[in-house]
Amino acid sequence: MLPKLTDVEARLIGCLMEKSITTPDQMPLTLNALTNAANQKSAREPVMSLTKVEVQRATRALAQRSLVHIDENFKSGVEKYKQRLCGTGQFADLRLTKPQFAILTLLLLRGAQTPGELRARAGRLHEFATNEEVAAAARERVDEDAGEHSLLVELPRAKGRKEAQFMHQLCGAVDLANYAEMAASAGPGRSADKERIAELEQRIAELEAENAELWEQLDEQHKA
Repeated sequence: MLPKLTDVEARLIGCLMEKSITTPDQMPLTLNALTNAANQKSAREPVMSLTKVEVQRATRALAQRSLVHIDENFKSGVEKYKQRLCGTGQFADLRLTKPQFAILTLLLLRGAQTPGELRARAGRLHEFATNEEVAAAARERVDEDAGEHSLLVELPRAKGRKEAQFMHQLCGAVDLANYAEMAASAGPGRSADKERIAELEQRIAELEAENAELWEQLDEQHKA
């Protein structure tokens, strides 16, 4: 059975998954680093403005369900976090391949996306050669017979779009009937433009992430 996350918990898990790949040397993340990651203005949909208190409260709730591990330095009082929901190792609750790990990370951070959008945004998470490779990896975690217990679902394709979107169900069951109605009434899509925008967003996100990491390192040096 899948755990059910709040929107905030999904954002935090997604950030911890992302940073474990893009900045492994900075793991586990401090409260400040995790809050900054959750509140990024790019590569996040929707944009959030979480306080450190809200982030700490959510991570402790996740820790009580063994979905986050808290490494606490009792001498300094500093807490650091890493996610325990999923991984590529044999002891993970949700065992994922590296492509699946990248896909779930992006879906947690940005919501429903097409294979083209996922490929353009994967960046440092995983290198996908084609959109078909993304779709194949995602479909490996789509179990139509499992219903609400399927990790991923493939949404009805919107009118005028070449690809259907994928979405996770860690925040509850996705209403496929509602998506089908919206897809039927939607106007022609502009998937090529969306993919180009996604590529630009990813480049901006990488630059912002690098900048944030530098500031985090400087902040840690000043505290030392």
